[in-house]
Amino acid sequence: MTMQHDASRKALTALKRIEGQVRGVARMVEDDRYCIDIVTQIEAIRAALARVESDLVRQHLGHCVRKAMTSPDETEQARVIDELVQVFKR
Repeated sequence: MTMQHDASRKALTALKRIEGQVRGVARMVEDDRYCIDIVTQIEAIRAALARVESDLVRQHLGHCVRKAMTSPDETEQARVIDELVQVFKR
């Protein structure tokens, strides 16, 4: 299954913003900016990525997992459960 259009658009917008932040941090390093300022920006990037990840997991649970769990196909249900377990093991 794929992402719903709204979730996909929201994630892509956020990822493009994060990409810009990463380029900004690279410029900070090139410009020999103060280390703590760079670290602060890296933490902001991590937080932004965590928000994207959280939104995607929420969307996956609400759409893909819900669909699999209401399906009569027990193999699909087991596959989705295993998939989630593997993600959360990382």
